[in-house]
Amino acid sequence: MIHHVSYSVSNYARSLEFYDRTLIKLGVERVMTFDNAVAGYGQNGQPFFWISRQGNPEEEIGNARGMHVAFSAPSRRCVQAWYEECLALGGTDNGAPGPRPEYDLRYYGAFITDPDGWRIEAVTFNDE
Repeated sequence: MIHHVSYSVSNYARSLEFYDRTLIKLGVERVMTFDNAVAGYGQNGQPFFWISRQGNPEEEIGNARGMHVAFSAPSRRCVQAWYEECLALGGTDNGAPGPRPEYDLRYYGAFITDPDGWRIEAVTFNDE
């Protein structure tokens, strides 16, 4: 089981706003912040997704071929709201909300590229 995922961002303030406002649509909120440089998002006080202004300065940000992070959503309506908020905050469409029966007959997801180029997804198996 994966405990958490983290990655660096180029504009920490912009990324805080982006993830604060989009992840809340999925029931995920910022639960920890350290030294105005690292933020952890999760549920019930337990972070599982981190962003940071730190990291190896020689590595490119948002350039990990094939890597993406998928967040569970409680409903299709939440997937849609997340997708729309991501677009409004500078995210780029990477797959509009809709069923993905090739993954699972109940799979409903949307794909976004965040302002740094990281690929993120919201997915639900709820038919609502």
